[in-house]
Amino acid sequence: MINYSLYHHPESKEWVTFVHGAGGSSSIWFKQVREFRKHFNVLLLDLRGHGNSKPVLKDAFNSKYTFDSITDDIVKVIDKECIKKSHFVGISLGTILIRNLAEKYPGRVRSMIMGGAIMKLNFRSQVLIKLGVVFKSVVPYMMLYKLFAFIIMPKKNHKQSRLLFVNEAKKLYQKEFVRWFRLTSEINPLLRFFRAKDIKIPTLYVMGQEDYLFLPSVEKVVNSHQLSQLYVVENSGHVVNVEQPEIFNKETIAFINQS
Repeated sequence: MINYSLYHHPESKEWVTFVHGAGGSSSIWFKQVREFRKHFNVLLLDLRGHGNSKPVLKDAFNSKYTFDSITDDIVKVIDKECIKKSHFVGISLGTILIRNLAEKYPGRVRSMIMGGAIMKLNFRSQVLIKLGVVFKSVVPYMMLYKLFAFIIMPKKNHKQSRLLFVNEAKKLYQKEFVRWFRLTSEINPLLRFFRAKDIKIPTLYVMGQEDYLFLPSVEKVVNSHQLSQLYVVENSGHVVNVEQPEIFNKETIAFINQS
């Protein structure tokens, strides 16, 4: 089972589960935990191969990760802790996992908060992934990851987010990176399905004004999905919870309390 941490609130019955992105770990929520613990029960996860969820023997013989198998890792944790329903907060690729969980187990999701959400890969990001597919087995993965991080978070004020993710990614192994990168082969049809289907679960997209790769597609989704809202954070890039934590915390906690 993947590594996780629990913080129990003395009175609240509400749970909030945090799901990080590829290459990160539960440590990227360090600017959220203290504030969220004041209001809710909190569950922090390290996705397989990330943080303290070290590769296990069975994964050594399973080179193919899928969004469904990684989503089921999350469900096993909430089942083990007898959490019937939770609010979910995700960043970057973590938002895809949350949306997939909501599709497979809608009764387990009270609301979704999607930070730096990925709902469509534009031309530039598709070229980036194709380059990664070509070079993933011959170029050291940290070179690729640093390149991706710089393209997604290029500005000076994105530096803290960029360094945080790069430092967390250093804990991955090359083989683990390649397994995760293979997920890109199923990402386009999955995102196309998510854009087309209105799941009708309260959803707040929190996007940086400078998240130029992903913000335009989220704006379109919000216009067509009934229970979706968008909050755009000024002077922020892709990793909004790190770059503008006070705004992120205020808006997301208020949304959960209204859901």
